[in-house]
Amino acid sequence: MLPSVSCPHSPLLSLRRTTTTISSSLHNPTSPQDPVLRQHNSKSTSLLLRHLSNNHESKQQQQQEQRDLIPPEDKIKLLEMSLVTKRPPQFPGSIYDASDSLLQPLQTIFKPNNTNLKQIDNNNDDLDDVDEEMIMKALDIRRKVTAEIFKNAMKRTGKFGITYSTNVTDRVIEDSNVVPLIRWLKHNGLSYPKIAKLICMSSGNLESIRYMAQWLKSIHVKGEFLGVALLKSGGNVFKRNVEELNEIVDYLESNGVRRDWMGYVMSRCPQLLSQSIEEVKMRVQFYLHMGMNQNDFGTMVFDYPKVLGFLSLEEMNQKVSYLKEFGLSTEEVGRLLAFKPHLMGCSIEERWKPLVKYLYYLGISRDGMRRMLTIKPIVFCVDFETTIVPKVKFFQDIGVRDDGIANMLVKFPPLLTYSLYKKIRPVVIFLITKAGVNERDIGKCISQGPELLGCSIGNKLEVNVKYFLSLGIKLQQLGEMIADFPMLLRYNIDLLRPKYRYLRRTMVRPLQDLIEFPRFFSYSLEERIIPRHKVMVENQINFKLRYMLACSDEEFSQKVADKLERRRRFELGLVNEAVTESQTDDDSPGKREEVAYSETANSIFEPQAVDPSVGRTELDRSNSNGSQSCLTQ
Repeated sequence: MLPSVSCPHSPLLSLRRTTTTISSSLHNPTSPQDPVLRQHNSKSTSLLLRHLSNNHESKQQQQQEQRDLIPPEDKIKLLEMSLVTKRPPQFPGSIYDASDSLLQPLQTIFKPNNTNLKQIDNNNDDLDDVDEEMIMKALDIRRKVTAEIFKNAMKRTGKFGITYSTNVTDRVIEDSNVVPLIRWLKHNGLSYPKIAKLICMSSGNLESIRYMAQWLKSIHVKGEFLGVALLKSGGNVFKRNVEELNEIVDYLESNGVRRDWMGYVMSRCPQLLSQSIEEVKMRVQFYLHMGMNQNDFGTMVFDYPKVLGFLSLEEMNQKVSYLKEFGLSTEEVGRLLAFKPHLMGCSIEERWKPLVKYLYYLGISRDGMRRMLTIKPIVFCVDFETTIVPKVKFFQDIGVRDDGIANMLVKFPPLLTYSLYKKIRPVVIFLITKAGVNERDIGKCISQGPELLGCSIGNKLEVNVKYFLSLGIKLQQLGEMIADFPMLLRYNIDLLRPKYRYLRRTMVRPLQDLIEFPRFFSYSLEERIIPRHKVMVENQINFKLRYMLACSDEEFSQKVADKLERRRRFELGLVNEAVTESQTDDDSPGKREEVAYSETANSIFEPQAVDPSVGRTELDRSNSNGSQSCLTQ
């Protein structure tokens, strides 16, 4: 909204008045009384604004020159008029008495005369001295105004007489040394409102303020935090002895809080200054009895100084008891608070209970909440309505089921600390558009590998996608591989290259085997892939990658033994004996398959008479079929 302009010839007002539209020679046939209005075009508007701005600048320059022509005496009178406590009312439309001596300098601002001009020309060399004198007089007037306010307050509230109030005011200002104290506090970074509050808190003992401020500076409290520490510590801090405060500092230092940390701790938790040494010892022992050592306690106090003086002992016990309800022992709670002491600053009713109820609604058990609390305790310090609920709603929208969301949060609790619009959504969009993951599989991909949401797109995901595409894998196939095994994009390429080289050159496996079993990259090359491949080569057997790697060492040894036993029995012809014995059993479909299999094997390994009427191709075909069945077994 434009401010009101009192001068009738102001350019801004003229601009507002001249922006009226110009009537055209054409009129509306339906309403001939109202002319058709049009506005200025861009060229005419720019010319008009330039003309008005030049006039405005010239008038401002003239007004500035007129102000510079004010004599020093009138400047002093104007200063006094602005600083006096009681002056006639001045508002737009007021009628002033021209004979008033205080208002005479106003006339020189707008109507300078020749006498003033000559006087200023003669005194140009003394302008600096006049400015300094004006500053000193301004300070003098301010002090007199403050004294008048103090005397009026004594007369109004204390019912003191005029003479008594004047004598007391003069004595206080002279004997209390309040002016040097205010200067010293202002030099140390305290604002005037804080200085006034400190003077009121000191109950007249102004020297105690300087005394306490010097002690705080000795323990490395910075200047801008001096006022905060003194104001929030309480009024009794000015009555305390320095020996008691030094004893508190020495005790904290003996329990792991370094000396150069004391200023930071006291400025962030000034309540320690008003506590007795016995109370400080009780609070320190409260944490040490939970299994903390001195190093953990010192770093905990430095990370969150309010753990010592912000809460009462009753509140501290309530929060520790509530944390134990998750199944944590006393030592585990101590380690948890040493790792994240900000938990002690969270409210049970306003922060923890609503979050626990919401997590229980998602299907997370108490053990799951305990895992979340121990891995990422900051989750219990955030506002779940603005931080957690939008993320859960987003996961539901992309197709993750409720039980999958619960498993995700328990498996990877740092997920809840990521930004939804800066971290989670961009990764999901990248997986769909650049990594080939189908939209119907994105929920499955995220639920199986929530760690992907914590990876950098430019430094990790995009680099891995380019590497797999360079191997000859199509984008659609890569999307299916990622949906089956999302951790594929989190591995370092330097670890993937040797495994792929060994698979293709040494094991001589096709690329399709890798596409069907992308978890191949998750196994150790030296400890699992190479040893098991050597066993297969030595025994002249072959397994698919899934059956070769996705089992324990005992299961793999058993598979190798079973394979060798079947081959041995097959080569020795023991299958025929099994067929002969099976003839006495019921003629079931399974038995008939075994008989057919044994007949095929006998046709391969036993000598047979060849009928000349049978073609050679049929014999070769039967032999080839038998060989294929042997390989499949």
